[in-house]
Amino acid sequence: MGAAAVLLGLYTPALAQPSLANGEWGHYAGSTHGMKYSPVDQISKDNIHQLEIVWRARNPDLDFQDDPILSRVRYQDTPLMVNGTLYTVTGLGIVMALDPATGERRWVYDPESYRIGRPNNGGFLSRGVAYWTDGDAERLLIGTHDAYLVSIDARSGRPDDAFGEAGKVDLTLGIRNVRRSTNFSAKRPLVAGDVVIVGNSIADSGRGTIGNPRTRQLPPGDVQAYDVRTGRKLWTFHTVPKEYEAGYETWLNGSAEHTGNANVWAGMAYDPELDYVYMATSTPTNDTYGGDRLGDNLYAESIVCVEARTGARVWHFQAVHHGLWDYDFASMPILGEITVDGRRIDAVMVASKQAFTYVFDRATGEPVWPIEERPVPASTVPGEQASPTQPFPTKPPPFDLQDAVVDNLMDFTPELRASAVEALNLFDHGPLYTPPSERGTLALPGTRGGSNWGGAGFDPETGILYVPSRTAPAFLRVGASRSPSPEQRALMRCCRSVVTPEGLPIFKPPYARLTAIDMNRGEHVWMSPLGNGPRNHPLLRDMDLPPLGDHIDGQSVLVTGTLVIATVWKRDRGAGETPIVPMWDPWGDPDAGRKLVYVFDKASGELLREIELDGHTAAAPMTYLHAGKQYIAIATGANAEVELVALALPD
Repeated sequence: MGAAAVLLGLYTPALAQPSLANGEWGHYAGSTHGMKYSPVDQISKDNIHQLEIVWRARNPDLDFQDDPILSRVRYQDTPLMVNGTLYTVTGLGIVMALDPATGERRWVYDPESYRIGRPNNGGFLSRGVAYWTDGDAERLLIGTHDAYLVSIDARSGRPDDAFGEAGKVDLTLGIRNVRRSTNFSAKRPLVAGDVVIVGNSIADSGRGTIGNPRTRQLPPGDVQAYDVRTGRKLWTFHTVPKEYEAGYETWLNGSAEHTGNANVWAGMAYDPELDYVYMATSTPTNDTYGGDRLGDNLYAESIVCVEARTGARVWHFQAVHHGLWDYDFASMPILGEITVDGRRIDAVMVASKQAFTYVFDRATGEPVWPIEERPVPASTVPGEQASPTQPFPTKPPPFDLQDAVVDNLMDFTPELRASAVEALNLFDHGPLYTPPSERGTLALPGTRGGSNWGGAGFDPETGILYVPSRTAPAFLRVGASRSPSPEQRALMRCCRSVVTPEGLPIFKPPYARLTAIDMNRGEHVWMSPLGNGPRNHPLLRDMDLPPLGDHIDGQSVLVTGTLVIATVWKRDRGAGETPIVPMWDPWGDPDAGRKLVYVFDKASGELLREIELDGHTAAAPMTYLHAGKQYIAIATGANAEVELVALALPD
C-alpha cells in the first residue's frame, strides 16, 4: 500500500459535476484535470481589443484596514462559477457568493480563521475553494489558515452541520509538532468523487542552518482524505513515510522520525475514469541543508499517484533526490491526452521550478520520453551528502534558462558581459543542481522558478502546453551565516536577483516569458516575452532591442478557443513589506507596474493586447459563460488594493 493509511473505504462517485462545455468553471483550474482551459470562445483574437472591465467586486478584507496585521493580505484566488453563482475566497479566508453578471454579493461566510494570527510562509492568502454536488445538495469546501477543513452549503453560505463537528474537521489530529497557522495551515482541497482530499502549507523554518533545533520541530506533510458528506476520515498518505511503509529506507539514521514538510501545497489533479489522484510534493525540512536527513528522502519533491478511494500508492517518481534547492513542485499536475509517435497517451504533465516538464503515462507512471540520471556536483558543506545524480528529462527541452554559468550571462556589449562575469564570480556557481555552499551559491533557476504556483495551461484541441516562467537566480548559503557578504549584497535586488553595478540583470533575457510546447512532439512551438523589461536603460535604449521581459514575481495562464491569456504579479511582498526595488524594472515601461494581462494568439504567439489593471498583482484568471455572455474574472491586488475584476465585451 505504500505510504497510505486507510481508515475507511466507503466510496461512491458523485454526479452532476460542473461542465466546462456549459461555460462553467467548477475547479480552481477549470476541471480536476488542471488544464486552465475553457472551450468558450466568444472572446477571441478578432475582438480582444474590445474587452473592457464590466464590474468590480469589493473585497471584505478591506474592512480590516485599520488592523496592522489583518490589513496585510494578498488576493490570489481563482473563483469558481457553478450553477449560476460565482464563488471566491479572500486572502483572510472569507468566502463570498456573487452574481456572475454584476459582482453583487449573494452571501458572505467568514470562518474567522485569521484570528489565530498570521499564517506561515506567504501570510494571509488563499488560492481556491472546492465544489461538490450530487445533483441535489451543493457544497463548498475550504482549507483554512487555522488548519480546518470546512464544508459550506453553497446556496445559503452556512456551514454544513452534517460535516464533521459544526461543519468542519480538524486537520491537525495525529500530526506531530503542529502549531496551528504558525507552522501548519490547510490548502485548497480537491474533490474526487465523494472524497475530499486536502494538503497543507508548512513553514519553511531554519532554512540553510546547521544544527538548528527548529529543523526537528516541523510537521510532516500528511495528505488527508475525508468523506465529503460526513467528514469521516478515510485515509492518510504520509509523504514522509512511517517505519512500516515503503520509502522509509530512503531516510538514513531514522531521520524520517523528525523531518517535516514534503507537503502538497500547490493542489492536486484527479482522473475520474481511473479514480486516481496526482499530487506533487515539496522539499523536506531545511530546504537547503540535508545533513540531518541523509538519503534520497522519498516522497519529497516527487509526483505521486494514489487511489482516490483508498490513498494506496499506485506509482511515484522523485524529480529531485535529497533536495537542497527548494525545488518543490509549486503547481498542480495537468492531465491531458497527447499523441507520441502515433500512440495515444493519457498523460500527466508537471512544470517545475527547474524549468523541466515531467511527462508520464498517468496510468502506469512510465515516462513518455526517457528521463536520465546524470552526475551533478558534490557538496562542499561539512556533514552534507548531496545525491551524486539527478533526473534530467530528455524531452521537452527546458522552457527557461538553466545553469549559473558564464555562457548564460547577458552580452549586450563586451563591457556589460565583463561586468556580468565579475558579478557572477562573487558567488559559487555552476550547472543545475550545484549545491548550496558556505560562501553562497547562485542557482539558476532560483527558488521561485522557472515555473511557480501559477502553473501552466494545456490546450486539449492541439496538445500544446503553455508555460509562463521567470528568469531569476537564487542565493543559497548554508552555515553560521545565511546572509550575503557586503560585496554580494551590493549586487542583489528583490527576490535575490543579481545585477551588475550598472543595474542590469546578469543573465540573458527574457526575464519573463511564455513558452508554447507541443506535447505530441516534445518540442517548443514559440516563445514570447512578458513585458518590455529594461530596454530604456541608458546603456540599452539606443540598441533597438526586442522586448526583454519584465522582472516579475510570478505568472499564470488561461487557454481558450483562440487565445492564451497570461497574468502576472509584479509587486513582491504584497503583504505590506516594501520591496528593495519595484518588481518591474525602473528602466522599463513606466506603466509596466499596471500591465498585468498579456493576451496572445495561441497558435502563433503574437501579442494581441496588454491590459492594465490596478493593484500590481493579478492572480490566475478564469472564464465563464453566463446568460449568453462570456466573462473573464481576475483577482487583483494586495492590502488596500484588493478587488475582483470582471472583463467582457460590450453589449
